[in-house]
Amino acid sequence: MTAPFDPPVALASLSGEADAAWARAAEAHVGCAFLGGIALDRATRAAAREMVDRDRSEFLPPDPVAFVDEQFDALDGADLRPAVNVRSGTADPLRAVGAVCRDHGAIIEVNAHCRQDEMCAAGAGHALLRDADRLCEQVRAAGEAGATTSVKVRTEVEGVDLPAVCGQAADAGADLVHVDAMDSEPVVADVVSAVGPGTAVVANNGVRDRASVEEYLRYGADAVSVGRASDDLDVLASVRRAVETFSERPSLEVHPRARQRGEEAGP
Repeated sequence: MTAPFDPPVALASLSGEADAAWARAAEAHVGCAFLGGIALDRATRAAAREMVDRDRSEFLPPDPVAFVDEQFDALDGADLRPAVNVRSGTADPLRAVGAVCRDHGAIIEVNAHCRQDEMCAAGAGHALLRDADRLCEQVRAAGEAGATTSVKVRTEVEGVDLPAVCGQAADAGADLVHVDAMDSEPVVADVVSAVGPGTAVVANNGVRDRASVEEYLRYGADAVSVGRASDDLDVLASVRRAVETFSERPSLEVHPRARQRGEEAGP
């Protein structure tokens, strides 16, 4: 599997910051930008307002679906693939955003990543990792309109077998799994094995330089993403160079998917 964007470097969503202008500023270095996250339904929007009240930065447009459409319009002609990370406790709003993403050739990303108490109580974020059936329902809803579908997940969630959950999401139709590895980077290799060859894996957390990029690519990741350093153009340039020059070396132990990718690329 290869990432559905080139170069295989993405900007990971940052609450209240990741908009079209943020993506445009980095387009010379990345192949994709995940805007958002955007709260879609009543419960997650209420949760986002509570988070703002305690000084979190969140997007709270009057009409979240129209906001996504407007943001993608602002990226028309940009040299990157647009994407949006969305939060919802229910499946229906994902269908509407999925249609917008389809029309823009964009990726819709189900947020099973957020650890904020308010968002989890609303049924989004980590709550979806702990309820794989609901996560899979959201994945199916997001993809019904024909949009490329991603799931953003996080390691080190107590009681969650992340590779197994990711495998279920892939079976439900996820085209990408976007893994925040936290301090458990080797889990990326387990996720790659669990989702199979038809689902791309994007690795996130601590991606800054050649060493961090090569670690994730050796584990079989198809792409990497940069979050907190997404406004540092020097870091993004370094990450892009590292991804584009990565090649299997006999002295490195790599996941079979990384080995296959290297063989397909040739010398």
